[in-house]
Amino acid sequence: MDRRVQRREFLHMSAAGGVVLGAAMGAGVQAQPAPADGAPAARPTLREAERSLPVSGTYDVVVVGGGIAGVAAAVAAARNGASACLLEREQGLGGLATLGNVVVYLPLCDGHGNQVIAGMGEELLKLSVRDGFNPLPACWLPNGDAEQRRTARYQVTFNPASYVLDLEEWVLQSRVKLLYDTRFCDVLRAGDRIHAVVVENKSGRSAIVAGCVIDASGDADVCARAGERTVSLRTNVAAGWFYTHDRKQVRLVCNSEEFPRDPRVTPTGIRVFAGDDAEDVTAQILATRVLIRERLAKLRAEAKGGPVFPAVLPTVAGFRMTRRLEGRVVLREEDNRHWFEDAVGMTGDWRSAGPVYFLPLGCLTGTVNDNLITAGRCISADGPAWDVTRVIPTCAVTGEAAGTAAALACRTRAGSFSRLDVAVLQEHLRRQGVLIDRRFAG
Repeated sequence: MDRRVQRREFLHMSAAGGVVLGAAMGAGVQAQPAPADGAPAARPTLREAERSLPVSGTYDVVVVGGGIAGVAAAVAAARNGASACLLEREQGLGGLATLGNVVVYLPLCDGHGNQVIAGMGEELLKLSVRDGFNPLPACWLPNGDAEQRRTARYQVTFNPASYVLDLEEWVLQSRVKLLYDTRFCDVLRAGDRIHAVVVENKSGRSAIVAGCVIDASGDADVCARAGERTVSLRTNVAAGWFYTHDRKQVRLVCNSEEFPRDPRVTPTGIRVFAGDDAEDVTAQILATRVLIRERLAKLRAEAKGGPVFPAVLPTVAGFRMTRRLEGRVVLREEDNRHWFEDAVGMTGDWRSAGPVYFLPLGCLTGTVNDNLITAGRCISADGPAWDVTRVIPTCAVTGEAAGTAAALACRTRAGSFSRLDVAVLQEHLRRQGVLIDRRFAG
């Protein structure tokens, strides 16, 4: 489609709470008043000339971010009859799981022998080892030993290169429109809705009109630009998993500074980073490269002159948690085994056996934008519960829930999550194999 967002429509959306570009004039530096004593100096500004944006597509569902959550969301939306577009700024899918070499698909069970994640979460686990790199745990196969399941968790490690290829094929087979090398920039709002997302890629700057938008950016980028309340952390450390080879074998090196269990606690004695600040993102990447060089030097010393070479470095920044939605519901550590009436999935705790969390729709949906929903590590979860929900299997659960909800909202409620029938959504998810089992409630 080559329709353009014209000035009158653009100003109408802007008046309803959207973004307003500068007036139609040549760019010029705006003078700023002198700062008060002790206040940081204001940056100079430039006014951008007004322009019309070409509309490069119109979809029922637009997903921002092609990590595990975004992939699951896009495929779930497409399988439920929605036209779906998946935007990814890198050149491969999977996010930290693949491009960051974080190759552990963490457990689908509660550590006591009970599976709590199925549906797309299990489908994606099986896809991760489809190449035969590692087998599925024998006790978790059909008719597997139930007693062994109490001690052997349902998890695998995978080959990231194979997974990139398989995820891409999986998405394309679902007829999702995939756009690589495309960066989300902004939103155009109309009333209490996002009318379109603004992107930039090799074709230039354009708008993509959406019935519903799924923020699977990992950093709540859409939420922040759309006026949702967000929470940011500056507690990330230098971290980057990488592979080495010695002319005989390739080895994975899990490389990270130490960090506390609770992401709200600031590590001491080392530099920490925010993931929503450009200077900090660059600084974290550079600090990670220093950490990798230091680890290589140590490995070479241990090899006593034997060859040790870097083979595959991470190509995305290794942030754990950066910025998230502050939703109608905030999932917390004390919600272990607490039943939510709007539960759309479940997850165990990858860090310890026993806990089970129900994932409510209220910790996924926006409160300002009625057609915005989140998935992955930027959902509304706090403290240790954020650490639980940020990992691969739980990202798949929230992605499937978000994509299914978006497809149903577009089909029956004109893209409104507040008007969506939760019971209908839960029934759809259960039919897709998602576990929502109240018997796990405490």
